[in-house]
Amino acid sequence: MSATRRPVFWKPGTKAPGSGLDEERGGGESDQPVVYNPNVSLSYEQQRQKLPVFKLRNHILYMLEKYQTLVIVGETGCGKSTQIPQYLLEAGWAAEGHVIGVTQPRRVAAVMVASRVAEERGSILGHEVGYTIRFDDCSDATATRVKFLTDGMMVREIMADPLLEKYSVIMLDEAHERTLHTDIIMGLLRKIQQKRVDLKIIVSSATLDAEEMRDFFNRNDSKDESKDTAGILTIEGRLFPVDVHYCLDPLPNYVKGTVETVIKIHHNEQSGDVLAFLTGQEEVETVVSLLIDEAKRLYKEKHPMKMKVLPMYGSLPASEQFKVFERTPQNTRKIVVATNIAEASITINGIVYIVECGFVKLKAYHPKTGIESLIVTPVSQASANQRAGRAGRVRAGKAFRLYTEEEYDKLPPSTIPEMQRNDLAPVILQLKALGISNVLRFHFLSAPPAQNMIRGLELLYALGALDDNGNLTYPLGLQMAEFPLTPMFAKMLLISGEFKCSEEAITIAAMSQIQNVFVSPSGQRGAADRAKRKFSVEEGDHITLINVYKAFIKYNQNSKWCHENFLNYKGLKRATEIKEQLTRLLKKFKIPVVSCEGRSHMKHYS
Repeated sequence: MSATRRPVFWKPGTKAPGSGLDEERGGGESDQPVVYNPNVSLSYEQQRQKLPVFKLRNHILYMLEKYQTLVIVGETGCGKSTQIPQYLLEAGWAAEGHVIGVTQPRRVAAVMVASRVAEERGSILGHEVGYTIRFDDCSDATATRVKFLTDGMMVREIMADPLLEKYSVIMLDEAHERTLHTDIIMGLLRKIQQKRVDLKIIVSSATLDAEEMRDFFNRNDSKDESKDTAGILTIEGRLFPVDVHYCLDPLPNYVKGTVETVIKIHHNEQSGDVLAFLTGQEEVETVVSLLIDEAKRLYKEKHPMKMKVLPMYGSLPASEQFKVFERTPQNTRKIVVATNIAEASITINGIVYIVECGFVKLKAYHPKTGIESLIVTPVSQASANQRAGRAGRVRAGKAFRLYTEEEYDKLPPSTIPEMQRNDLAPVILQLKALGISNVLRFHFLSAPPAQNMIRGLELLYALGALDDNGNLTYPLGLQMAEFPLTPMFAKMLLISGEFKCSEEAITIAAMSQIQNVFVSPSGQRGAADRAKRKFSVEEGDHITLINVYKAFIKYNQNSKWCHENFLNYKGLKRATEIKEQLTRLLKKFKIPVVSCEGRSHMKHYS
């Protein structure tokens, strides 16, 4: 693997910058310890007791009795996500039909944490412990006592039950991610607590500004701290130190730098798994492909330490995502190449080395053009530290940053909240549906830019969701708010019946929710492009999506056919489920589901 400039690292505080990984250790040591989850052979109860949060179990329950809101700051891996809901359940907070709600900013985290908690309790997922994510409800209305939800679905719960009467405790997990819906929920819960003093709130995070959060929920206007309604609790998480190493010089290509650094770690460092951060799926798959080639070469050369390379990103099928949690055989190093999904939402045991590119892909909104786009931008210092903290759980770890220490010092302290950089039309629509008439005066943790708010109001007015007074229109505006879609898609579906094309509109909306309809495996790009052209039409991507969906149905949703045509089988299956739900919603609103029966866009499939 060659590059214009290879990464050379040094550890701040050492005598002088070294020449990188090659100098710090020699390769081929025979006394390397095998890294594994030391608790995996224990029972679930014994594993639970080994987690840092276990020592504070009683203190957490005490503080929750004392305060209405409890802010818990704990490093990723301390057990807060899986254990605190169980402590609440065991302490009787789900008695008399009540439910403990736990929000997660990411769908994959909601599903994985719910699965783990159900497994620890010996119950079937969807009964005592369940989850609800967009277009997928794995819970039981009567049996579920602990319910994991994405933050967006919690907003919808509030729309259906404004005081959250069935919930006794709401836990906002990973609140530091500051998603749009997390910020909305915090503002709404603050209002709900004024009418429901019995509702307890736990705000849990890894890198949260605890004082800011406590002050947001604290309703004590006096200087008497004994009257505080919100408190703070800190949980120690990392058990071992993590040494941070910086590049001596800026790298021209962090993707190549990631590959070279991982290979150096594998050749020159003690055994221990590696977690490398990149910005998106394409970068992840590129690095995985290059590292797999390296692993094959090492296998042929009979290298004593094998490499098991795994990708991790949000749209990866669940079966593939779960592979990163599996134990590796002896003399095998697991290398996980991930997006920022691995920054806080999930914990992978055995990670000792971090390779951090210094960038992240974030959504940004341009109010003048009304266009939302994903841009690659430098990470914040908080994110960089969070990533480094993924090591050091099984033994002393190392984080290799593919940028200089001077560049780190220039990074922003924290990531800008989504509320200040995203399209706010969906937020405004939901707040209006919740009866908040003056959204400009809504109590946000971080006030959104006025320009973004105005643009959102203008868009909703143009779509007919708001009247001249800024109130939600009936029935259009109210119906739009019920769709788990953007306002544009919701309006499209609601008026599609008038144009006698609702069948096609539903298909487009459902297919547009799938991140990757087409797959392009490494080494087969040409064949994948040729397969895609069979479905493509000059009328545009939306008609192409209709062609793909119709062909998928025509061939009886066959996985082999999808593989032959380089299509995402699980994604298309998901699209059929989404289409069924959207169809039910349209029928609920008495919108005729009819097809335009056009033939101009149809193609012959073979």
